[in-house]
Amino acid sequence: MLVPVRCFTCGGVISDRYAEFQEAIRRGDDPAAALDALGMGRYCCRRMLLTTVETIRQIIPFREAVHRRNLEIKSELE
Repeated sequence: MLVPVRCFTCGGVISDRYAEFQEAIRRGDDPAAALDALGMGRYCCRRMLLTTVETIRQIIPFREAVHRRNLEIKSELE
């Protein structure tokens, strides 16, 4: 998971709270209440946690497909 370590605006550390925030969301808690419980008061830091997307999960299938295709091309050339 690629979570920003610090807020892009104020530089506050946010990565240490991401796992707790995700767990609260999975439990069905309101995102605003979860951020308040974590002590995230600044709008910029709240934005960072709310807008973080797990892009690595979206990229891995494409990487695997490219790897398989490269193996196919290699075997065709041999």
